[in-house]
Amino acid sequence: MNLSAEDFQAIALTLQLASVTTVLLLLLATPVAWWLAHTHSAWRAPVASLVALPLVLPPTVLGFYLLVALGPNGPIGQFTQWAGWGTLAFSFWGLVLGSVVYSLPFAVQPLVNAFEAMGPRPMEVAATLRASKWDAFFTVAVPLAKPGFVMAAMLSFAHTVGEFGVVLMIGGNIPDKTRVVSTQIYGHVEAMEYSQAHGLAGVMLVFSFVVLLGLSWFNRRPHRHATRHPKASA
Repeated sequence: MNLSAEDFQAIALTLQLASVTTVLLLLLATPVAWWLAHTHSAWRAPVASLVALPLVLPPTVLGFYLLVALGPNGPIGQFTQWAGWGTLAFSFWGLVLGSVVYSLPFAVQPLVNAFEAMGPRPMEVAATLRASKWDAFFTVAVPLAKPGFVMAAMLSFAHTVGEFGVVLMIGGNIPDKTRVVSTQIYGHVEAMEYSQAHGLAGVMLVFSFVVLLGLSWFNRRPHRHATRHPKASA
């Protein structure tokens, strides 16, 4: 494997983008998932559909609308210019915003499943012990939903690492600024540098396999624990 300095730059930027996006997604997805798991509002179905929209929308379509919104005439672009931040299109933070939107369902759905599986009983018991809603959430709900948080973090990180369409639309392919691994591979192929493309593609292949293996191992943990300790799980 022969990786260039530009390849390592792209790997470092990809890891930075995935790390920032994962942290922001967990902060944003947690209240959204809690509301989706417990509300009986008529708005639940529209909000759930809106959150899941990136799953079925072509990345280029999502990237196009984000590019328009982030541009100088778009609502987000006009706000960031008013705030003195310039426009976010073709910048690292533009990539972060696009990645948060694109990977949102991969963070929300595992958390919704975890909160729904927990049921209302633990929070009711905490309320009888006079715990405030915030105390009950952080000391009861979050520990019980820990598997959902772990899975949401792994899926969000892996999905961000593998982005291409949205990243290319709103970030372009600017070295050391918006060039991530997927766009670096695309650049190598365009330049017919297949050897370098093979090297980076191999890194992505191994990374994706390790993530899936980790998810498989993590999903089987409760089953193995129950098998080895039937009395504890009874």
